[in-house]
Amino acid sequence: MSSEFVRYTPEIETIDPHLDELLAQIIDFWEKKGRESPSTEGTGRAVRGAHAKSFGLVKAEVEILADVPAAYAQGIYAKPGRHGALIRFSSTSTHLGTDAQLGPGLGFAIKIFDIDGPKLVEDEPDSTTFDLVLKNNPIFISNTAKHYLFIEDIANNAQDYLTRGKAGLHELLADVLTGKGQLQQQEWAWDELFAIVRLVTQTHVRNPLLTTFWSMGAVRHGDYIAKIRVAPAAESATHVIHRDLDLTIGPDVFYPTLADELQARPFDFDLQVQLCTDLTAMPVNVLTVEWPEKLSPFVTVGRVHLPRQDISGPENFEKGDALAFNQWRVTSAHRPLGEIMNVRRIYTASAKVRRTLNHQPQTEPTSADAVLP
Repeated sequence: MSSEFVRYTPEIETIDPHLDELLAQIIDFWEKKGRESPSTEGTGRAVRGAHAKSFGLVKAEVEILADVPAAYAQGIYAKPGRHGALIRFSSTSTHLGTDAQLGPGLGFAIKIFDIDGPKLVEDEPDSTTFDLVLKNNPIFISNTAKHYLFIEDIANNAQDYLTRGKAGLHELLADVLTGKGQLQQQEWAWDELFAIVRLVTQTHVRNPLLTTFWSMGAVRHGDYIAKIRVAPAAESATHVIHRDLDLTIGPDVFYPTLADELQARPFDFDLQVQLCTDLTAMPVNVLTVEWPEKLSPFVTVGRVHLPRQDISGPENFEKGDALAFNQWRVTSAHRPLGEIMNVRRIYTASAKVRRTLNHQPQTEPTSADAVLP
């Protein structure tokens, strides 16, 4: 079976030789946004640069399954067992606001405890936590650091464009395509533009517990290359109370929905891996392309159990706000791959600014129970 899968080698990555210079500019952008956020977001506290609005911090347990095919049972998935975990559900927006203003983009960041081995983050490489940072879309809106730099700036100011109606929308799309007039025509961001249009038009409002979340970028999977997702377990999805959501009924819809569901009953997600079989059809360095499931289906390697719990109250948001999630808080067997996944190292710098301004600890928690007793 494993002979069908592309084996990992460092040569599969394409990285801009000027990435360090671009990363410095990207870090400056996010640090500045973080320092200004107590004022610009109106809360008096520093706010995450991305995933600014939380929909709840949830205690969970990750069960790594036995009898998984060998090609999928790699790295942390090679040893069956159970691990405590925390999940932060959030909006993918860079701003605070009503759910209707922020739209249907959702994040699912999970911190798994008691994972041995050094991690690839600069801060606390010896911590025993392991993070997955997922969104409710299989693709990302940028393929290179150069494009990421101006697209994130445009996205951060999207409301300023859209308040000017059709003319503002046209200007936004033109700025994405041309890099705000700075790109040569052969560099125009067509792939990014089409990805943004797809995400805006095809991301539907859903109950977070009925939502599938993807890694978007590729990661090393031991001997192979993979993308990761969590999908609602079929038997749990049948018992969900709120099947249809209307974001216009009030300022907050996702959080009360999640709180209501978890007070009623437990819920499970399937933790799944999709292995690369063709680097042309399933590229590592192009995140605006969805890997076809007909070439390689997602295979379940674990189960994420959400017990019945009460996540109501401001203290839940405070505890979630004090945590930091990073795609690079993983072992080398699960190294993020490609230029954009390297860009996402900047989460460390952004989190340091936010936690410093908010007088929050910079250290990783030791267990889920230490955060949510």
